[in-house]
Amino acid sequence: MKSLTLAYIGDAVYEVYIRTHLIKKGEVKPNQLHQQAVAYVSGKAQADIILNWLNDNRLTKEETGIVNRGRNAKSGSVPKNLSVQAYRYATAFETLIGYHYLSEHEERLNELLKQAVQFVEERREQGGSRSNSW
Repeated sequence: MKSLTLAYIGDAVYEVYIRTHLIKKGEVKPNQLHQQAVAYVSGKAQADIILNWLNDNRLTKEETGIVNRGRNAKSGSVPKNLSVQAYRYATAFETLIGYHYLSEHEERLNELLKQAVQFVEERREQGGSRSNSW
């Protein structure tokens, strides 16, 4: 399956996971939900997460190959608020999530989603000091 197709579904899966996570934490006002969700689902956050996983060797060889395919996929456009490099890594993150979702690797998918949330929350507690400069 094409990387951008995997990224498309991966984006949706991650968004629903984050919204559910925030509601379970007690965030219920729509404006607060949106503001909180942005910290997790922004392209910058996704790029930081995948780079952290790559740097810490948390991914299997197969997953690294999927990430590389996602990173190298040509989408034709880049959001104004994100560098090309950050956008490509964000796409790689979404590709990996989409791959596990469509492959029905539920255990690994949930493990990665929990790690992504943990990374963002730890970074927020540390004042963003683990963030890359995109």
